[in-house]
Amino acid sequence: MTDAPPQAKSRHRAPEAILIDLELCKACGICVELCPQGVFDRDELGRPVVARPADCTACAFCERHCPDFAVDVVRPRDEA
Repeated sequence: MTDAPPQAKSRHRAPEAILIDLELCKACGICVELCPQGVFDRDELGRPVVARPADCTACAFCERHCPDFAVDVVRPRDEA
């Protein structure tokens, strides 16, 4: 069988959205530096910008390591 297990499939699906709360973000750059897919760039103030959303695998590494809880990776809902 060539299908991956359900948990492997969901880990590699693109998220519905990657949200940055700029009111919470202090522009530390952790999300930019730690993203294994290089999804983020920085704007002129050093804040993260989602530059390559199609490259995101929804691993949520950025979300888990943000000290200000400013990143939200919105995962797709499983279709029943």
